[in-house]
Amino acid sequence: MKIIRTIREEIVPLSKQQGVILLVIIACIFQFVLFYAPALADDAVKQAKAQTNEEDMLVFNEVMIKDSITNTATKSQEASSTPVVITVPESTPASSTPEYKIVRTSTHTMTAYNSEPGQTDDSPCITANGFNVCKHGEEDTIAANFLKFGTKVMIPELFGDRVFTVRDRMNQKHPNRVDVWMKDHSNAMKFGVKVAKIQVIEYN
Repeated sequence: MKIIRTIREEIVPLSKQQGVILLVIIACIFQFVLFYAPALADDAVKQAKAQTNEEDMLVFNEVMIKDSITNTATKSQEASSTPVVITVPESTPASSTPEYKIVRTSTHTMTAYNSEPGQTDDSPCITANGFNVCKHGEEDTIAANFLKFGTKVMIPELFGDRVFTVRDRMNQKHPNRVDVWMKDHSNAMKFGVKVAKIQVIEYN
């Protein structure tokens, strides 16, 4: 009010009506300033909040991106450190049975013998070609006068696919007989005398 009085009395002498108008103008200006200032403050607060939210979202997104990158790197490291097991299918083993061809087939009387002096000579374990059947221990030796030493023979009717080798001779009075060597005397006795076909074979 002092300011208004000073303006009216000293700076700009006004009539009473002019003073009322000036008072109204000053009041309007004052009210406008007071009214608009809170609005500006409110807008400033809203802008600050919006900016804060944007910054928070940026920080949140940055943290999420960092976490995603870290998790991806960790999983990649774990995957690379985990040993990879590769299963290789087992190959089918080749047949261990060699291929052969049958050279000839003939029928013969067959007996069995053991490494005993009464059935052989003074060295019962040594065959006619010098082979030690006792040390060898396999029942795959036959005696035959009509076949060369080393000839391979099969007797499918009596021994299936077992392959015998001619390593011994019989008494000359049995030119066409086949004598099968056996380890056990009782088995030779049980075998007795048989007639069967033999197959002379050669390996390819």
